[in-house]
Amino acid sequence: MIVDILRHGALQGGVKYRGHVEGVLTQEGRQQMDAVWEQLKEEVDVVVASPLQRCALPAQAWASEQGIPCLLDERIKEMYYGAWEDKTHAEIESEFPGMLAAWRQDPTGMQPPGGGESPETLRHRVADFWQDMKQQYAHQHLLVVGHSGSLRMLVTHIEQRPIAHTRAIHMPYASWKRLVVDGGAVDAFRDMH
Repeated sequence: MIVDILRHGALQGGVKYRGHVEGVLTQEGRQQMDAVWEQLKEEVDVVVASPLQRCALPAQAWASEQGIPCLLDERIKEMYYGAWEDKTHAEIESEFPGMLAAWRQDPTGMQPPGGGESPETLRHRVADFWQDMKQQYAHQHLLVVGHSGSLRMLVTHIEQRPIAHTRAIHMPYASWKRLVVDGGAVDAFRDMH
């Protein structure tokens, strides 16, 4: 089983904690995603994407172009950030001084104010997603299109590391990582270009 993960590209309006808020890809952000797809399209059997349009729209277009399935899965949707939704780092810092700095160091046991999702809840849903993917697509090549938060947590779960490790994973816009699962043994994710 080969699993490629792709974070969506840059969004109009700059960097924010969008969470479940929809965002529109910039032209460059979409082009960067398309460039990764061009390298993968002959290999991928199934595309799985977050239902948020910054992931779903490119994923659906690519799958349609290749005549392969595209599944939208709520479990790899971005983390829900509660009162931080659609706010910049500066806006969050202004409203909740020091909280974001602590979160960025180690979010274990924390929860964004206003009913935000805990990292433990996120880990549970991506673990459930991963279990299903392993069972249903054990001998296939998957492309998973998602978000920084959900994909970092997926990597952390698969590599069996603590939640704090999510903060050490470099995942800029349109970044691509690959995992090979061979006979149940899991390699570490590799950055691709």
